[in-house]
Amino acid sequence: MAVGPLHIETPLLLSDSLSQKWECPVYLKLENLQNSGTFKIRGIGHLCQKAIETGCERFVCSSGGNAGMAAALAARELKRDVTICVPETTPVLVREKLQSLGAEVIVHGSEWNGADALARKKAQEPGCQYIPPFDHPDIWHGHASMVHEIHRQLPPGQKPGLISVAVGGGGLLCGLMEGMHHPDIGWTDVPVVAVETKGADSFAAAVGKGEIVTLDAITRYPVAHFDMPFFVLFL
Repeated sequence: MAVGPLHIETPLLLSDSLSQKWECPVYLKLENLQNSGTFKIRGIGHLCQKAIETGCERFVCSSGGNAGMAAALAARELKRDVTICVPETTPVLVREKLQSLGAEVIVHGSEWNGADALARKKAQEPGCQYIPPFDHPDIWHGHASMVHEIHRQLPPGQKPGLISVAVGGGGLLCGLMEGMHHPDIGWTDVPVVAVETKGADSFAAAVGKGEIVTLDAITRYPVAHFDMPFFVLFL
């Protein structure tokens, strides 16, 4: 059984092209190099490791793809069974990849909420643990490890002038804020720009109204799975 973290430390790369465009040093945190293809293995891996401490034998995760990939890889490393509930919008290629990792894949609902409802129901079975894709403090804590890495990787005494981060469910943003406010980091004065896909911009709508907002429908999806860095740092 794996003992340490299930994620790797990823490079912090200075981008020449973006630095020239913005006329300041711009760094990319290359989370696309994680075995899962995204940052999600940090938080979901951490949550899965905590779950087995309570006797969990099967993880049950709802996902559009990326969270399921992280849960499937965590289950394989931790030698546990895993069920991934995905909506009909999840590409067949992603479903097949999850199955190739040993996951039971159940397609349910026209969007994520339907798949999530089924996952929550199945997680009530004995020995099962519900693994949300983003909404759990242990997930945020795992994602916060990225900030600690960045702090070590930057030149001594240097901190970002701004951090830009992609937002879907908000788990990465929560982890980012947790890491930035850690006493060992102290980046509480660094501005954060949260970027959403238009047509799936529930966070922006919620901030605008000052309350939780549920969109009537998701009309557009992010570009692709497994191929994008998730941090841009302007120094």
